Formats: sequence, C-alpha cells, structure tokens
Amino acid sequence: MPCLMVLLALCIPRVVIVLLWLFTQWFTGLFSNPLWPVLGFVFLPTTLLWYTAVLHWFHGQWTLVPIVGIVIALLIDLSPASGRRAWR
Repeated sequence: MPCLMVLLALCIPRVVIVLLWLFTQWFTGLFSNPLWPVLGFVFLPTTLLWYTAVLHWFHGQWTLVPIVGIVIALLIDLSPASGRRAWR
C-alpha cells in the first residue's frame, strides 16, 4: 500500500493531497497558517507532500535524505515537462 501511494504521489500529487486531507489527519497541526498548504497545493504539490512527509517521518529533522528529497520534489514541480503533463 505505501508503494502505491508513492506512485500516485509522483503521478497525480494533487489527488493524493485531497485524499490525504479527506480521509486522514495527515495535515492536522503541521502549518500555523492555512495559506501555506493552499499555495503548496496550487503551485508545488510534490514539494508539499515531501515537506509533510519530512515532518511526519523524519520529525522535522532536515538531514541528508530529506534535503535530497526536497530538491528532487522541487525539480519535479518546476520541471518544464510538468506543464506538458497537465495538457494531456
């Protein structure tokens, strides 16, 4: 099941965010301002998912693996191919 969520997160991160928000308590208490998750949902969904994963799984410790993960998530969100994926 976790592998399926990872594949969904890479393919359709906004759907995963909505499912996590509707059916779990994944985002509860992570953000002091509700504007940040909304902006993350609109502009950087993969980065938002990885940031919340770091807060949950790594307890907010920004070591080597979380930093590499956030860089990869940013590259996925900011890649030129992401605009082409949205059109198809």
